Amino acid sequence: MQTNNERTIDVLQELNQFVNDRMEGYKHAAEETKNPAHKSFYKDLIQESKSFSNEINSTLSSFGGEREEGTTMKGKIFRGWMDVKATVTGNDEESIVESNIYGEEWAQKAYNDALDHKAELPQNVVQMVEKQKNSSLATCERLRQMKESVD
Repeated sequence: MQTNNERTIDVLQELNQFVNDRMEGYKHAAEETKNPAHKSFYKDLIQESKSFSNEINSTLSSFGGEREEGTTMKGKIFRGWMDVKATVTGNDEESIVESNIYGEEWAQKAYNDALDHKAELPQNVVQMVEKQKNSSLATCERLRQMKESVD
């Protein structure tokens, strides 16, 4: 049976893989977009993701866990699929934004999965996860607004 510290470490390491996926996705989007405002927004999201990852890694260290620098296999496959799609669609803005919406929805699932263990996690970890989840939710809403403007 896992201790609460072990559960916390597992939850945070898995969550940080998704945060790292988020960072890689926005790096990709910033490279592909031709819209300067979108590029700036994606670069801001890269920095936000780095901050989230650093926050999670710092918390991991405080519980005796190893830093998590990797991404998920699903994220790697998705980015590969996006490269193929971009070749076919020519990196149109709508496709880039739609991919980012999908990525943020996926991040929401990761945050919800982490919060499924809320009762086993220390309060400061729950607060950190909820804060990051809310930021991701706001990003998703902004991306939906961006999509409406590129349709």
